[in-house]
Amino acid sequence: MNFEGEFKGKAVVVTGAAGLYGKRLAATFAREGARLCLTDTDPAALDATLAEIAPPEGSFAHAADLTDDASMAALVTAVGTRFGAADVLLNNAGVYPSGFLLDIDVAEWDRIMGINLRAPFVLSTGLAKQMIAQGTKGAIINISSGAARKMRRTVVPYCTSKTALERLTKGLALELAEFGIRVNALEPGFSAGSSVSQLADEHVRRVTAAVPLGRASTAEDIGPAALYLASSAAAYITGATLTVDGGNSIGSLDVYQDKKHPL
Repeated sequence: MNFEGEFKGKAVVVTGAAGLYGKRLAATFAREGARLCLTDTDPAALDATLAEIAPPEGSFAHAADLTDDASMAALVTAVGTRFGAADVLLNNAGVYPSGFLLDIDVAEWDRIMGINLRAPFVLSTGLAKQMIAQGTKGAIINISSGAARKMRRTVVPYCTSKTALERLTKGLALELAEFGIRVNALEPGFSAGSSVSQLADEHVRRVTAAVPLGRASTAEDIGPAALYLASSAAAYITGATLTVDGGNSIGSLDVYQDKKHPL
C-alpha cells in the first residue's frame, strides 16, 4: 500500500522503542517521513536506535519509566513541548515475564499491569488531551497479542493484561470518537527476540512450525499494518483489533503437523 507522503512531518510517539517491535515500528514511520519521539527506559539504547533508523529532523529520544507517574507526565510534557501534539501514539512497550500464579507476588503482578495496561491508559489520555487542544484528529494504536484471547500457562498476568488492553482500546475509541481520535489494537505474530526473555532454539522452532503460514513475523508484517491503522485509509475504523499473525490465532498446526494434504 502506498501512503503517498501521508506521514511526512507527522509526529509519532513510540513506546518500548528500543525493543524488537519498537524498532520495527519506528523505522517504518521514519521511512514515511514522520518525526519521532522514541521512548524506553535505557537512554543509551534509545540513542542507538535513533542512530540506526536515522529519522527525519525534529525527532528525539526521551527515556521514561512507565511504572512511574512523574516520568510519564514528563514524557507527555516533552511531546507537547516539541510537537504541540502527537498525530500517532503507538503503545508498544510491554513485559512478558514467566512464572506460575502461585509463585508471583503482588508487586510483580502490579509491575506487569503497570507497564502493559496502566501506562497505555495514562499516555493515551494524556496525549489525547493535547490532540484535543490542538484540534488534531489523531490515531492511537495499542500493540496487543494473541494472548488476549487464549490463556497460556506461566504467563497468565501477561494474557490478562492484553485482554484488558483490548477492552481499554474499545473504551478509549468510544469516548474519543467525538474528537475524531481513533483507537485500535494491533496483534503482531510471533517473532523470535520479541521478548526480553531468551527463547530456546527448540521453542522457537516449535512455535514457528505451528504457524499456519509457516513462518515467524517480520518487520514487513507489523510495520505496514500499523501504517494502515494510522492512515486515512482506516478513517472509518476505530475500536477494532487487527491480527497480523500468519493465522496463528485461528488455530495452530502443532497437533497435526504430520498430516499433510496429498496435493
